[in-house]
Amino acid sequence: MTDQLVTAPQGQAYAAALDLLSDRRLVVLTGAGLSTDSGIPDYRGPGSTARMPMTYSEFVGTAAARQRYWARSHVGWSRMRHADPNAGHHALARLDPELLITQNVDGLHEAAGSGRVVALHGRIDEVVCLACGTTLPRAELHARLDALNPGWLTAHADVESRPDGDVELDDTGDFVVPDCPHCGGVLKPHVVFFGENAPKEKVLRCYEAVDALTHPDSGHTGALLVAGSSLTVMSGLRFVKRAARNGTPVVIVNRGTTRGDDLAALTVHAGTSDFLTDLAGRRGR
Repeated sequence: MTDQLVTAPQGQAYAAALDLLSDRRLVVLTGAGLSTDSGIPDYRGPGSTARMPMTYSEFVGTAAARQRYWARSHVGWSRMRHADPNAGHHALARLDPELLITQNVDGLHEAAGSGRVVALHGRIDEVVCLACGTTLPRAELHARLDALNPGWLTAHADVESRPDGDVELDDTGDFVVPDCPHCGGVLKPHVVFFGENAPKEKVLRCYEAVDALTHPDSGHTGALLVAGSSLTVMSGLRFVKRAARNGTPVVIVNRGTTRGDDLAALTVHAGTSDFLTDLAGRRGR
């Protein structure tokens, strides 16, 4: 059950959360709110837009849908690829939790130096062929898209950015999308779309890490820290449910309310960069 809700860093729950997490083994779950300080918008935070991303069935359903996706994503990726890790990413790299589970696809945890990372929803800097399974670097496809659509990025330099490398753009009918260079199949970003499931082996690894926080041979109970996720989708919420069922304390740090608030020992309404930096300092990292 939630003990307190605060809106200021100096609030009692903020301090209590630092105390609770100061010497426990940690598993950390991060969401889009962790990357907003790097200039990447989130889906549900303050000021975010309500439009849902393209679903998997929509993407595979028609060539027009794929054309619309890649036309927007080409612009968005040209911006996201230059995003840098923020203070929260760097603090998590210093904290080096037992496992860092991220719902983000931006690769910024790895860029900051985190090693034990499960990118639950994949990486936007990779592309996969749905026919032959070949994986390509996103930079390679980006160069092909640039060559096939000269002037596209310049013409749409002022469109608004959206989460996960998307942008606000509707006039996409002239955009040219290449096929897989190996078999001619459909290319898709190597990420989990809405309507897809996260890979089973990744989910099992995350469950194992959460369960190990309460293993009888591991000393006192660890904690699950959620940073920057609204937990709106079950993809992340299931780990909070698992930890709570195990009796593992859950601390949620997010600017808004979440679906997991009633399962948390402490819910702190604060920015993740400040909190994680303070936590790393508290733990001498």
